[in-house]
Amino acid sequence: MNDAVLDPQDTGPSKGLDTISLLSSDERLKGRPKLCSDCGLCDSALKGRMSSACIFVRNQTAEIEQRLHGRARRPDDERRFGIHRTQYAARMRRPNPNAQWSGIVTSLGARLLEQGKVEAVITTGAAPGTRFKSEPVLARTPADVLATAGNKPCLSPNLRLLDQVREQGIKRLAFIGTSCQVHMLRAVEAELGLEKLYVIGIPCSDNVTYPDLEYFLTQVSRSPQTIVHYEFMQDFSLWMRHENGRKERVNYIDFPMDKLHGIFPSSCLSCFDYPNTLCDLTVGYMGAELGWQWVLARTEIGEELFELIRPDLEIGELTSSGDRTHGMPHYIARLTQPPGAKKPPFLVRKLVAYMQRKKGSKGLEFARAIIEMKLLRNLNYVRSKFPRFEARVVPEHVYQTLEPYADTYREVFGRPLASQTEE
Repeated sequence: MNDAVLDPQDTGPSKGLDTISLLSSDERLKGRPKLCSDCGLCDSALKGRMSSACIFVRNQTAEIEQRLHGRARRPDDERRFGIHRTQYAARMRRPNPNAQWSGIVTSLGARLLEQGKVEAVITTGAAPGTRFKSEPVLARTPADVLATAGNKPCLSPNLRLLDQVREQGIKRLAFIGTSCQVHMLRAVEAELGLEKLYVIGIPCSDNVTYPDLEYFLTQVSRSPQTIVHYEFMQDFSLWMRHENGRKERVNYIDFPMDKLHGIFPSSCLSCFDYPNTLCDLTVGYMGAELGWQWVLARTEIGEELFELIRPDLEIGELTSSGDRTHGMPHYIARLTQPPGAKKPPFLVRKLVAYMQRKKGSKGLEFARAIIEMKLLRNLNYVRSKFPRFEARVVPEHVYQTLEPYADTYREVFGRPLASQTEE
């Protein structure tokens, strides 16, 4: 990962507030696609496969889904959530206090090693001396996996460890990663010589470089140095937990966007797989109620993984309430505003935050809302910053998902929502 570019004299993010955040312009990443998330593939012996595997060179979601499932997405929630067989609200009966949530992901990775189903697990740890600086880990023991518990919301080149997998003769592997990493892994899967591959995905949106993460925390917290965990929660606010157990909360509408609009890499703003749809098992939170995790078993292997950890889980109920479509026209209109647009007055923000919590979407409807908002935002970003890339990086299901908003989109942006191939 690139840590180099934050000037101590600078008060802004490493790429500058008005600069497109192209990681490929950084020294170590030169020569890579403009939309680079530093997944690690180009740090491995498989670098030559970048042009045919990279999600930001050509999005292959539809082809990979055909290979995994033998079918395309159904015209229902699968367009938003991805193909899945079953979904659950769940949490560990005995939560890991070091985990971001209850610890399902790391407990599952450890279980695979305990039972000899895999020889190693690729996961993400924290660099020594930090809480959040990502570092790829090739875990060979259950303790190694459990030591990586907790969120590291920074870009991490996990796929570079594929060289170690091959060098060490590992044939049974589990991979825990983000959607761009999983896409690339699926694209080269046949070349790895594995007998078994388990892919556990975490929903992912707007990761940053480590200097930019540090900057972000200084802008949203009164005590950024003491934050132990933080998450963008279903109640439309950012929750931060501190070393002393204190919880700090900031409403989304109160974010200082005028100071944040340069920190997110262009790759993350051009990604259309927030739910990590190409893995076997997705473990997140967005479709569940507060305090629960949202688990989607997508493949037969995913169902096997869920059954492996089920004895340790408390199973809850997935619910859905609210109507996301009411607020979507307003959201689409907001996409035309500059990132540093003036915030509403304090009392107005308080009222909006209250209404979001009281009347806003919850459960699966919240997941639908957030996914659609990310799709709209990122489609608009690609069209405004990288219009020539659209046909290659925006999968067809994005337009199908957003079709209910086509009239509003045309009215606001003066152009069709439809893909370039349909215009």
